[in-house]
Amino acid sequence: MTFGDFLASEWDQFVAASDPGSYLQTTAWGEVKAVNGWSAHILDNFPNAGRIGAQILVRRPRPMPWGFAYAPRGPVAGSWDATSLGAFTEFVRRGLPTTAGRVSHVRIDPEIEADGPLDPDGALRRALATAGWRAAAPIQPNATRIIDLRADEDALWGDLRKKWRQYVNKARTGGVTVVDAGADRLPEFYRIYRETADRAGFLIRAESAYRDVWGAFAPSGNARLLFAQAADGEPQATLLLVRCGPRVVEPYGGMTAAGADSRANYLLKWEAIRSSREAGATSYDLWGLATGGIDHFKTGFGGREVRYIGAWDLVLSRVGRDVYDWAQRGRVWVARRRGGIPAAGSAAAYGAAD
Repeated sequence: MTFGDFLASEWDQFVAASDPGSYLQTTAWGEVKAVNGWSAHILDNFPNAGRIGAQILVRRPRPMPWGFAYAPRGPVAGSWDATSLGAFTEFVRRGLPTTAGRVSHVRIDPEIEADGPLDPDGALRRALATAGWRAAAPIQPNATRIIDLRADEDALWGDLRKKWRQYVNKARTGGVTVVDAGADRLPEFYRIYRETADRAGFLIRAESAYRDVWGAFAPSGNARLLFAQAADGEPQATLLLVRCGPRVVEPYGGMTAAGADSRANYLLKWEAIRSSREAGATSYDLWGLATGGIDHFKTGFGGREVRYIGAWDLVLSRVGRDVYDWAQRGRVWVARRRGGIPAAGSAAAYGAAD
């Protein structure tokens, strides 16, 4: 199947049914990124055996003549082996420039666990290298915690650390409640997220970016906005969840200073996990382990730490790639200076899907 010759719903069904399958590979995410100047191209070998494909986003930063291509959490595959990867690589080399024009390089970062069942002793990474891919700097979090929701609720509760259960109960006793909300409360979400970013020192986008995420995923029931709020209704913590198939991810969230005191964020996280299971999800992705504090907080909710094989680049133009690297370093430096952030480090944990 070639670029443009596909049904969006069929591709999305393939992504949702895949293991792994990420919301970042759905056409809804392509719609989100289109607002920021990215064009989406589906590269899919359906109906061939060993199906493998990717939604590749391409952006052309001015004044460069090359585009940068990125398949967030792609490719998606029914078969992960050297033959499939080789075919996908050749498909990218031939097909992407034809549809998207001049491209410097393509970056992928599949959600494949390093040394896991699909990468025994690094076999998948060796296959990528053989096909011409080279390890690259990550864009998405390269480690996360995933909670298996197939266990019953009592077992999930028991997986929380004792102190975490105490904090959840403290928040409840203090009158904190968790509620679902709609688009009308996105400004409150953004205020808390902004406060968290300023306090922790990471970059976020304008409020409109998160409205775009909501607008793309909420109509299909694949986005949830949750608040933990005090007895007087004041929001103290928030999460924006996105679902793909049986998997729920929490890419965006934050809390106020009052929420830290009341432990509202502990109750919010537990209720997000519990209610996702209740809604039929089978896994909950805590999305990233960036710093010691974040890692410690998330570890207390159980689950299993997963480290991925990382990002990989396929260079289509060596000159274009060198120019892109130079321009990207300058862009990041300017963005962090404008945001008052002196050093890199924590941005990848929050809004990394942006």
